[in-house]
This record gives sequence, structure tokens and C-alpha cells, in this order.
Amino acid sequence: MSTFKAPKGTYDLIPPDSAKYLAVREAIAAPLRNSGYGYIETPGFENVELFARGVGESTDIVTKEMYTLTTKGGDQLALRPEGTASVLRAALEASLHKAGNLPVKLWYSGSYYRYERPQKGRYRHFSQVGAEAIGAEDPALDAELIILADQAYRSLGLSNFRILLNSLGDKECRPVYRAALQDFLRGLDLDEDTLRRADINPLRVLDDKRPDVQKQLTDAPLLRDYLCDACKAYHEEVRELVTAAGVAFEDDAKLVRGLDYYTRTTFEFVHDGLGSQSAVGGGGRYDGLSEMIGGPALPSVGWALGVDRTVLALEAEGIELELPPSTSVFAVPLGEEARRVLFAKVTELRRAGIAADFSYGAKGLKAAMKAANRSGARYALVAGERDLAEGVVQLKDMESGEQSAVGVNEIVAELAARLG
Repeated sequence: MSTFKAPKGTYDLIPPDSAKYLAVREAIAAPLRNSGYGYIETPGFENVELFARGVGESTDIVTKEMYTLTTKGGDQLALRPEGTASVLRAALEASLHKAGNLPVKLWYSGSYYRYERPQKGRYRHFSQVGAEAIGAEDPALDAELIILADQAYRSLGLSNFRILLNSLGDKECRPVYRAALQDFLRGLDLDEDTLRRADINPLRVLDDKRPDVQKQLTDAPLLRDYLCDACKAYHEEVRELVTAAGVAFEDDAKLVRGLDYYTRTTFEFVHDGLGSQSAVGGGGRYDGLSEMIGGPALPSVGWALGVDRTVLALEAEGIELELPPSTSVFAVPLGEEARRVLFAKVTELRRAGIAADFSYGAKGLKAAMKAANRSGARYALVAGERDLAEGVVQLKDMESGEQSAVGVNEIVAELAARLG
């Protein structure tokens, strides 16, 4: 046993379960790659101020959950707690918005870090796939991203998820609502931290999950009653486009999400089989974020979907993904000459695109065949001195148990034909 263990609230991805996570990432990314989104990868840590400005100083992420560190040179850094601010920072730094083709459409995949109480579905290290469309204000973009996320989930076989949709207004109408909400909140029996949050960003109080707070918010004013005509029209077009695509959603007037940068369209994907941690992903429009972090006005929209949460959703629905075998052919040599010949054939098979493995170490026939079984290979290649003297190897079908001799020079072609 190792002296060391994974840090609290984290997990290791190991075979065979890791193949499921890779398949989920691929399923989420596939619709994006098919829709003009290019891949971007950003550092695992950023300047603390990027998140303080972008995510919001009143959010739990910034005030309680960020892992921060000070470098030897005195720089204040933070492990990234979310992806949008980092992606937008990178796009601005590389001047992607000046290339003349807006919106800049990007997708990413990676690990993110938040210090919070570990529980099922909520980790201190977690994995997300995200997408951002930067530099265009268009209801069709908002609708596109909602539709692509729905497509990704359905491609995995998921059906028991719901899409919640709301509008948070813009800089014209939200201040009026903000003032009305603050007046309402000041009349409630709230603790000092919550009242302080209400002064900084009262919409964040609506996202408070504590039952005693939610009970007092029953009669809170709703943002939809304060939307200006432009925001109403924008939101209605998003709703119409999503509906026309055959994607069902639910209007949720209290949906605000947990980050300060959202404007207008906001949405969340929830799965009813996950208990209290029901959100599997979410996103929305963030038209002012670029200016918050020192860039030009670049209206944008995006989402992030949790890989961990999606895997839990698959398990909740009892869905087993059809994963390709990691090994299709397993070679079992008997003797030194057979080791040399079969190792060369395994290399040929791999170069031909056939997943192949080899019995390494000085295993006897029985142990080697057990290894072949454990590998999940459909076929085993077995050869000894007598086989090679005749110019053949034995090809065994691991499912049926049938075995036949195949010429050494015909192995690759024979297996390619059998495996399709």
C-alpha cells in the first residue's frame, strides 16, 4: 500500500471506468466540433484578479472556494474554478476577436478546482467540457448552444434531464429590479453575510440553497416583471428558436446561476436522479464580462457541462455506454522465437489500426490465456516452435472458443477482415 492517498474531495480516473469519462467528453464535444467551435486549452491557474473581477467578489466561488497561492515572485494566483473567464482572457490576449470573423467559437475540456464540502456529485476537483461564442449578440447563438447541449446529452441516451430557462435582463432594466429586490431583502430575517451579499449583488441571494432563506423568498419580486422591451423580445426569440428545434425547456423565473457575469439568457440542465446536486451543467449570456476584465465590448454566450455529473446521470438512468474494446487481439508467444515473431505482428496490427496487446513477462500458457481473457480481446494469437516451423499461428476466437491455423504473413489481413 502507498503511504499517499488522493487529496480529500478528489478522485482518480482509472481503467476501466476512465473509458466512460472519455466517452462522455467525446459525446459532449462532438456536436461542438460539428458546429464551427475550435478547441482551446488554458493554464490550470490564472491571476486571482481575473476571477475576482469576472466571476464576482460576492460569489461563494471567490469568497470561499478558490484555491489561491502566492508565487516566489509575489504574484497572486488561483487554480481555475471555472472556464469562461480563462477562455475569454486567452481570446483577448491572442486578439482572436480582431481576426474579422465574429463570433469566435471555442470549446474546451479540463479540470477545475473549488474548495467546498465534498459530497456525491460535488468534488474539489472536477471535470467540465465547455463552449463559448464570443463577440456577437444574437438570440440564435443562445439557442444554438442550448440545442447543442441537448443533442450531446441525448446522444449519450439520457432522457430524464430538464432544461431551465430565464432572462436576467441587461444594464438598462436590471438596476431597477436590483433596487426592488434589495428593498424586499432588507425586510427579511437574514444573517449578516447574506445581507452584505444583498448589498453587493442581491440576485445571488436568490441562488441561496438554504431552506430557511428560500422560505422567505416566496414572495420576492421576479426579474421577468421588470424586463425592458428589448430584453423581453430577445428572450422570446430564444424561446421560439429552441422550441422550433424540438427542444423542451421549462421557464424558471428564479434561475440566476452562481456567477456575477451573466446577462439576459441564463439556463441550467438538471437531472432529477441526482438528488440535491441535480445540476449537470449550465450557462448563459455574459455581455459585459470582456469589459470587466479590461477588454472591449464583446457580447458573448457559453456553457459548461460537468463530466462527473453526466456520468452520475448515466448511472442514475441505468445507461451502459457501448465502448469500443481497448484490446481486440492479444498475442501469446510460447518460446523466444515466437516472442520475436508475434511482437512484430502486434506492431503491424497496431499500425493497421487494430488494437493489439502482448503477453509480457515470462508467463506460461495458462497464465497468458488468463491475461488474454482479462484484456477483453476478441481474438488471441498463440504460437509455439511447431506452429512457426509450419509457417502458421493459432487464431482463437475468445467468444466461441473456435481455433484455426493462419499463415504468419496472413495475420493482419485475416484479422482486419474478421474485425471489419
